[in-house]
Amino acid sequence: MLDAQQVLMFMLAGVLLNLTPGPDVLYIVNQSLRGGVQQGLLAAWGITAGCFVHVAAAALGLGAVLATSVDAFNLVKWIGAAYLLWMGGRLLWRTCQAAGKEVAAQPVAVAGQASDSPSQEARSLWAVFFGAFATNALNPKVALFFLAFVPQFIPAQATDPAWSFVFLGCLFNLNSWLVCMGWAVAASWLARRGQWLQRGMRHLDRLTGVLFVGFGLKLALTDAPSH
Repeated sequence: MLDAQQVLMFMLAGVLLNLTPGPDVLYIVNQSLRGGVQQGLLAAWGITAGCFVHVAAAALGLGAVLATSVDAFNLVKWIGAAYLLWMGGRLLWRTCQAAGKEVAAQPVAVAGQASDSPSQEARSLWAVFFGAFATNALNPKVALFFLAFVPQFIPAQATDPAWSFVFLGCLFNLNSWLVCMGWAVAASWLARRGQWLQRGMRHLDRLTGVLFVGFGLKLALTDAPSH
């Protein structure tokens, strides 16, 4: 049995960690500011789903493979880095294209002001969810985080450490989901009250693109864990 005090400490530490901005928070905020609370909440669901991939992998022993196999770590690392670089590059390319057009004739849509058809909207929402999911699922550092963080709260005398890991991992993801939903709602609230966002949306995309490129380069330069 897990100690109740340890579980509370685990939850508190998890909330504090989830409040720290990273690629996941940046993605959620950008989607909320651009597409409204619906896209932000969907991004939060995608981020949480990506976290569950790492919990399941760790429970099945696949996470340990990333921690012990340089080749496996590097494979996932390069896929994740390429994805982050692609996302950042796409945002930067979009801002460059927008700068070459007459902005007054084609205003930037903010907080759900787009007029897409239902099929286009469905594809867009799916892209938001998948983008959020891939942001976490393709990051081996998230898998290593779970392997390093969660076991600290599992007692040495635990009768079934694997199920304890799954329980704490799911609890962490629940906390993460709540915090991510909070980021989405807060960003959407700001978008509805900040008229300057429509004028500055291209600058926001440019900043987000640069940060995603930075996250991708940082991940690409990350060394595999030493043994």
